[in-house]
Amino acid sequence: MTYQSKLEQLAQKKAAFQKSSPARDRITALFDEGTFVELDAFVASGEDGVGVITGYGSIDGDVVYAFSQDVTTLGGAVSKAHADKIAKIYDLAVKNGAPVVAIYDSNGAKLSEGAEILASYSKILSASANLSGVVPQVAVVAGSCVGISSMMAAGADVVIMTKGAELYLADAEGDASAEAAVAAGVADLVCGDDAEAIAKAREVVSMLPLNNLSESPVWEGTAGAPAAMAENMEAADLFAAVCDADTVLELKAGYADSVSTALASLGGSTVGLVYANGRIGRKANAKAAEFVRFCDCFNLPVITFVNVPGFCTCGGTKTENAKISAKLAHAYADATSPKITVYTGSAVGGAAVAFANADIRLAWPTAVISALDPETAVEFFWHDKLKGADDLEKRRAELAEEYIASEASPYAAANASMVEDIIDPANTRSVLVASLEMLASKRVSRLPKKHTN
Repeated sequence: MTYQSKLEQLAQKKAAFQKSSPARDRITALFDEGTFVELDAFVASGEDGVGVITGYGSIDGDVVYAFSQDVTTLGGAVSKAHADKIAKIYDLAVKNGAPVVAIYDSNGAKLSEGAEILASYSKILSASANLSGVVPQVAVVAGSCVGISSMMAAGADVVIMTKGAELYLADAEGDASAEAAVAAGVADLVCGDDAEAIAKAREVVSMLPLNNLSESPVWEGTAGAPAAMAENMEAADLFAAVCDADTVLELKAGYADSVSTALASLGGSTVGLVYANGRIGRKANAKAAEFVRFCDCFNLPVITFVNVPGFCTCGGTKTENAKISAKLAHAYADATSPKITVYTGSAVGGAAVAFANADIRLAWPTAVISALDPETAVEFFWHDKLKGADDLEKRRAELAEEYIASEASPYAAANASMVEDIIDPANTRSVLVASLEMLASKRVSRLPKKHTN
């Protein structure tokens, strides 16, 4: 065989294995134009490929690894060869400290391989888990993501689903749609189609550092449109008012709405935003705690806005809620990334303390920071002042206002070193930018341990 004929044979084989498919379109669109390099393209099962395309490329100039399951080849069935290709991507990602984007579209495992496929799944699950907290992992569920694959996808830092996609562990679980995944707190973002989902994956990766030892990307941050700051602002309005223009990416919108979480740019650097607005229960607590831990993995500053009149059971038991609230407080205490808390309204009881573990604590003049609900405090401490009142409810409300002004005001909190400064709400953005600059070199040493619990 001549040299020229060998080149022709190579071209033919590449053309055969690199046929057009939704999976190839997705992984190509993920990367900067012309940068995708495929790996293990010639790994085959008989005359076919193995239902997954793997490789690397650039997103905004940075190296990122990815795999894209191909449901048009063997149904995208996960076989030993399929799993080995994915495991190699994880191995390269950990060696080079680069993010991984996983695009799921498969009908499940290749069951004919029996126990061998369980060993293969175990290999890639372990690789994904070991990479957690080392490099960002983004999952894009663009079709079916079933069985053990759903465990991998749900374990990613950010989960993006397209409408019409499904994610479930077992058939008997009922609704497995993207909307159901949002309602269950599994999906962070839902997109209308593949193109939008891939664009969101690019946006997420571009906002995050390459790994847990890298600095976050830096942009030229410009302030958004001025907005009137108010105690009970909607999360979208508050975030837009303080962050750089058009940079807010809310995650898990529609799940546990009393807490909102988002990635954004503030002063040109990526930050994590938490807005606790209203009574928060177990789902909201878990949502905030999970997000804080994610930010801390990659040393993203966490800015928390608090307007919480207290915790609620919200479907759980009082005992259960105590455990979940403890996990929230633990997440803030354990995080070593820069933390800033802004009390915008009420911060009563455990809510005042859970969010207080921050480097800088700020308060608006509207803040109410108290160990007890003001009306309850009146009953405990000022009950004598209620005696003889003609209109008991009116008198109780008056005393509650007096208690807020004297005992639960931000000035009383500042006097007790509960907050470092009381600021004009209109200056929130500028104060946050200055605080982030001051905390940019923060370093914390922890006691030796395997992990927290």
